[in-house]
Amino acid sequence: MRKFAIAAAVAASFFATPAFAEYPEKTINYIIAFNAGGESDISARFQQPFFEKLTGQQAVIQYMAGAGGAQAWSQLNGMEADGYTIMGTNLPHTILQPMEKDVGYETDDLTHVYFFHYTPDAVFVPADSEFQDLQQLIEHAKANPGVVTFSGSGSNSSNHIAKEQFDELAGVTTTYVPFSGTGPAVTAILGSQTTAGFNYVTSGVNNSEGMRMLAVAADERVKAFPDVPTFKELGIDLVGGAYRGIAVPASTPEDIRKKLSDIIGEINADPAFIKQMEDAGFVLTDIPYEEMPEFMAEKKAEYRAIGEKLGIANR
Repeated sequence: MRKFAIAAAVAASFFATPAFAEYPEKTINYIIAFNAGGESDISARFQQPFFEKLTGQQAVIQYMAGAGGAQAWSQLNGMEADGYTIMGTNLPHTILQPMEKDVGYETDDLTHVYFFHYTPDAVFVPADSEFQDLQQLIEHAKANPGVVTFSGSGSNSSNHIAKEQFDELAGVTTTYVPFSGTGPAVTAILGSQTTAGFNYVTSGVNNSEGMRMLAVAADERVKAFPDVPTFKELGIDLVGGAYRGIAVPASTPEDIRKKLSDIIGEINADPAFIKQMEDAGFVLTDIPYEEMPEFMAEKKAEYRAIGEKLGIANR
């Protein structure tokens, strides 16, 4: 009987062992290149409990905001490359920033291991705004060139691109006001510091009482906001947003890169995580490490074409 009990205890211990017991073996520092409160931060915090559940280790979030994310990304390759420092990355930021000017890093300097979600852009106005729908805002912008202001997260970001494309497609001239992250960009809308905002659709979840979403730049309506029309439905062929993923220092061993990619993929497949992300307005994507070269080549070509069209491809 005693032998059976010991065997049962050993078996229970075995099956309770995290799937990635060999890595990590200690806490991971998860650096976010923006302020707290934005989409990068929110999605990372959603990952935290699932990371610990899967690996038995914590992922501790730290912030290194500045220069639209460039301050952090330019320092990544100088950090410890043992798999215990990871950093959130964004597209199109990390392609467009080095394209325009020297920001301390090149796109190819960043070693991405996974892109786990996509966040469509959306137009928001304050809840008490006179503009009840997108057409009213467009008509006002046409009658008052340059007067309508849009807040957004960073320069040469997805929000910035969406605003420029909107101007071209809608035949208007508006003014973009960049902020250091989604948090302050949303605050500008809530405080009516700007007419509107080109922010990410997820901003509408926690600010539904203070803002009204007029349109979303997605192929289909987002699950979290089924009543908000897409730009396409309104006759404007605008689809765009930000991809968010995780990168590691370039000298991080290949096996660690793959294991980390597998961990993020497992988290992305968890039904509870999927529901949490979709309820918050995120659209999950699965771009693992082995598919990264093809994905990045495609995105570099896509965003370079956009950058050239918008006049920001200076390098």
